[in-house]
Amino acid sequence: MMTTRSAWGSRLGFILASAGSAVGLGAIWKFPFVTAMNGGGAFILLFLLFSFTLGLAQLLVEFTLGRAAQTGPVGMFRQLAGGAWPLVGLMGIFAAFVLYSFYSVVGGWTLGYIALAVEGSVLTTDSGVLQQTFARYVEDPLWPIVSHAAFALSTLAIVLGGVEKGIERASKLLMPALFLMMLGLIVRSLTLPGAAAGALAFFTPDFNAVTPAMVGDALGLAFFSLSLGTGGMIAYGSYVKQQTPVLHSAAWVVGLSCMVAILAGLMIFPALTAFGLNPAAGPGLTFMTMPVVFASLPFGQALAIVFFTLLAVAALTSSVSMLELIATLFLDEFKLPRRPVVLALSLAVFLCGVPASLSLGPWSDISVFGKNIFDAMDYSVSNVLMPLSGILVALFAGWRVWPLLREHSGLGGLPLWLLKWNCRLVAPLSIAAILLKNL
Repeated sequence: MMTTRSAWGSRLGFILASAGSAVGLGAIWKFPFVTAMNGGGAFILLFLLFSFTLGLAQLLVEFTLGRAAQTGPVGMFRQLAGGAWPLVGLMGIFAAFVLYSFYSVVGGWTLGYIALAVEGSVLTTDSGVLQQTFARYVEDPLWPIVSHAAFALSTLAIVLGGVEKGIERASKLLMPALFLMMLGLIVRSLTLPGAAAGALAFFTPDFNAVTPAMVGDALGLAFFSLSLGTGGMIAYGSYVKQQTPVLHSAAWVVGLSCMVAILAGLMIFPALTAFGLNPAAGPGLTFMTMPVVFASLPFGQALAIVFFTLLAVAALTSSVSMLELIATLFLDEFKLPRRPVVLALSLAVFLCGVPASLSLGPWSDISVFGKNIFDAMDYSVSNVLMPLSGILVALFAGWRVWPLLREHSGLGGLPLWLLKWNCRLVAPLSIAAILLKNL
């Protein structure tokens, strides 16, 4: 007996779920420090330019392909083209599985730091102590795995509910909560003495700092901050009803994703400047620098709890989309029931994440191509599989199924012509440049 395919209950739910997938941890911790290292406002302008041109075009393509096929990426390639094309969908799903395995470990760190903030052990102005605290936590053989399990279970609980009652309902709760927490922290950050200088440094463009490397960083962040390259947006697009236009939804998703990134900068830059800390401190900014700010403020413990809860929410909105993407392979291709599929996949992801966690501690001497397991997983997905998948999706849309995309895109005239050559030439070459740069 055939079951009715799941669908979004509302356009708002689709937009919020897709924006949640795009936001993730990257917008909160990566965008501010990458901006700090790349000339502030000049980098922001490039990031916005690429997001609303190449990024929006690629997102529209993925939404349109999914909606046209009404199935996940493997089924979409099989249905629209056949041949070896479904292997591209499988590659994207494999990339999402590897990504989710180590991403869940990082998501677990945010849960662990909520607990550390509650007990007050991260509230210190001694950056050396904070570095030791972070090192002890991630190198511990037990607690990161426990928090990894807790994060995977949280994701599982949402995806078990299905598209409308699980993912959409959670997105309508989590995304507004994310914005409210960010706005609260921004208000507190901007009221600090000297905060205006930080906000000014964040937005003031230094065009003398623009280099080819900066342009590449902005382009890469614009593409991959929108969750492009694994097929996740194809999967989300497949739950859109055929008569629902996706252009405006894609624009909203890009807008919300960019807004969260800029709000993250406004939340972090003024506070760090007020306390004389370096916003370009790198990935450790989140766990080893921000607690210095909270330790120096009234009600700092409450602010720290809110901050790490915000990080956990951002991580969760992305992990949900990863698990749902992986599940589409079994839900669509093999018509298996959701509950056992999602349970089995969550267990598999947890088990694959354990070596990634241990590679930062007891298994740190194990090397894969000169990297520990965690870094090797991250590198293979971010620098190889996602860019390669993005190139192939663009070429597929521009050359293999362009008549279908032209019919379903909702565009005409010059915008349609631009989309065509973006798929055929601009996007593949741009993503290839990112791939070669990162290699």
